[in-house]
This record gives sequence, C-alpha cells and structure tokens, in this order.
Amino acid sequence: MTETISIERDARGVATLWLDRAEKHNAMSAQMIAELHQAATDLGADDSVRVVVLAARGKTFCAGGDLGWMRDQFEADPEVRGREAAKLAHMLQALNTLPKPLIGRVQGNAFGGGVGLMSVCDVVIGTEAAQFALTETRLGLIPATIGPYVAARMGEARARRVFMSGRRFDATEAKELGLLAQAVPEGELDTAIEQEVVPYMDCAPRAVAQAKSLLRDLGPKIDDEVIGHTIAALSACWAGEEAQEGIAAFFDKRMPHWRA
Repeated sequence: MTETISIERDARGVATLWLDRAEKHNAMSAQMIAELHQAATDLGADDSVRVVVLAARGKTFCAGGDLGWMRDQFEADPEVRGREAAKLAHMLQALNTLPKPLIGRVQGNAFGGGVGLMSVCDVVIGTEAAQFALTETRLGLIPATIGPYVAARMGEARARRVFMSGRRFDATEAKELGLLAQAVPEGELDTAIEQEVVPYMDCAPRAVAQAKSLLRDLGPKIDDEVIGHTIAALSACWAGEEAQEGIAAFFDKRMPHWRA
C-alpha cells in the first residue's frame, strides 16, 4: 500500500503513475522516493504494461525535494547523508532506465527535483501556464543527483542558462531548452498525452524496450561512476554552511545572509 503515489491502469496496458502529495505540492519525501523507486521496478517488470505516464495530483507537478527531509540531513552523520542522497539518485536512474516509454504529464509548476523527474521522461507535455526552475542554489544547495539527467535533456550549453541561477522560466523557454516537447492549453493536456501514447500500441513491446536501452547507451553516460559523483556532491553540499543557512532561512521566513 502506497501513501505518496498511486497507479492507475487501463485495458491497453497504459499505467499512470501519480505523484499523490497534492497537499505538499508533491514535494519528494523519503517515503515518496522509496515508493517511486519501487513503482519503477514493478512497472518495468510487468509485461502487461506497455506505456507509463508520470503525472501529478493537484495544482503543482512537483515542488522538488521536501524541505523537512532536507533539513533532516543537516542533523545526520555523513554516512546517513550519503545513503539518503543515494536513494534519490537511484530512484531517478530507475525511472530513467525504465524499460517502457515514460511520458511526462506536467499540469503545473515543477521546481528543483521536479525538473529532474521531467528530465528522466522520454517525452514531456506540459501546460502553457506552468513555470519551472532549478531552485537549489537559492537554498545553498546544488542540483546534483538530477544534474546528469538535466544535462542529458538540455545539453550543457542550454542547461547553463538555468542550472545555476535559480530563476523561473516559462513553458515557451522550457520548449527551447528541450525540457518540454509541447506546451498546450490545460484543457488539451490529456489529448496531447493520448497522442503520444497511441503510436506505442502498434509497436512490439520488447523492441521498444531494446530501442530505449540502445539510445541510453548512445547518449551521455550516466553510469555508477557518474551517479556516485553526484551522490558525493550532494552529501557534501548538505554539510555546508550555505545549505544550512538557506534551509534555516526558509523555515524562519527570512532572507538568507547572501540576500540580506
């Protein structure tokens, strides 16, 4: 039984994986990270599943990492920090290598780790009103574990426009950056998702999985060495003074010292 996600299936073999923490803007807690990883494993092994749609309940697609979960890392020892960062990194890789087409349905804003979730999808359709940002540096953190997927999706040159600045960008720019394939009016979102799903019904499922695996091999390498580097980078950042100040300032409802 899951508490932070839910899964719906139709007769065709289309599984919709819902982020289901609408009251928390679908921020990723430790439990959500674990449940998403398990869902990716289960859906990948299920021969009846042809396509997976990653969607979210509520107004926000994903606000990023749960700040309470991040604050816990400051009180943890380095070993625990490393384990938590590894759980996030390996969940992202499980979705990235899911042997099914993964279609992102982005109905609202996506920040931080939410952009990471979009980046592990094979194609993403979003609403025209959605806003996006890699907000980590505003909190004294870095987009570490999501970094390989953001860079693979956007390319380094385009990623430099938004990777470090923390600024918001709209759906038009998200298309320019390669993050969105399409930006559509809210009322047309489900129709656009269906148009992405339908062609797969004519494709051999194993061939689709093999083609996706081959493409991953041909693209930027995201292997254990790269993932390990991002885990170490995030763990080190959590231990830093800027991250502690940034998260403390957020909870204290004040400006961090670099904005004072």
